[in-house]
Amino acid sequence: MTNQLERRGSVLSYVNAILNVLLALAKGIIGILAHSEALIADAVHSASDLVGSVAVIVGLRIARKPPDEDHPYGHGKAELIASICVSVLLIAASIEVFYSSTASFFHSPRAPEWTAALMAFVAVIVKEALYRYNVRLGKRLQSKSLLAQASDHRADVYSSLAALVGIVMAVVGERLGVEWLMYTDAAAGIFVAALVLKMAVEIAKDALEILMDRVVLSEEALQPYRREVLRVPGVRAIDEIRVRDHGQYVIVDIEIAVDADITVLAGHDIAAAVRDRLREKFDRVQDVFVHVNPYDPGERHHGRERGRKE
Repeated sequence: MTNQLERRGSVLSYVNAILNVLLALAKGIIGILAHSEALIADAVHSASDLVGSVAVIVGLRIARKPPDEDHPYGHGKAELIASICVSVLLIAASIEVFYSSTASFFHSPRAPEWTAALMAFVAVIVKEALYRYNVRLGKRLQSKSLLAQASDHRADVYSSLAALVGIVMAVVGERLGVEWLMYTDAAAGIFVAALVLKMAVEIAKDALEILMDRVVLSEEALQPYRREVLRVPGVRAIDEIRVRDHGQYVIVDIEIAVDADITVLAGHDIAAAVRDRLREKFDRVQDVFVHVNPYDPGERHHGRERGRKE
């Protein structure tokens, strides 16, 4: 992971925050002036995005701090906490959207102005562009908070798109004298609430799993690590290997088997070689903890993984 990419991640988090401020203000003002419940609800969603963007900025800054005495595994999980903050805000926003939109069904319908539709269209274009860039950079940085922001932008795209459809149908309903169509502005708000809630739960679930030290268990995911370790001279087998996800980076815990009659110093050198090889071959590996066991070809090693066949 390069410093240049990290700087781009920080810059992008500020861009997210600034654009969320502008969109929230524009949607709110135009929504009120144009009498659009869907656009006002979308503005509330964008306002919550602003707080989420601030959480991401803080999370990225803390996550880049190197390991210290109190945090030997680094600060990567700060990003996951930021992701959870984003999801909580999304849940709160979805509840607010649902409440305000449902309340509109108990009043006489009033079609919004066309300016509301134009604002919703602009929001769709801007948020889709932000989604694509956040996803691309978030994947390169392995940044959970940027990917959470990307999901948030995609939720905004659907939110603004639903508002756009609801506004247009309500305006058309007023022009044609079809009263039930005038309620589509509020119906769009309810749809937005359900959509945002679903994405918020998915973001929170993924972040919580990693915070609870989720490990990479699939054979396909572990195979590249095992293959590199078995190429280290002196490693006879892999008794066990775990890869713990910490957001931007991973920590590897591994037990290797070496010949039982070598010296402690030789075993230490092999363990150091394993550590260096994994950190060299995998950009996301921040640290490796190696435990050395004696290899006995007459016994089955206790771990889940076996090494080379003798």
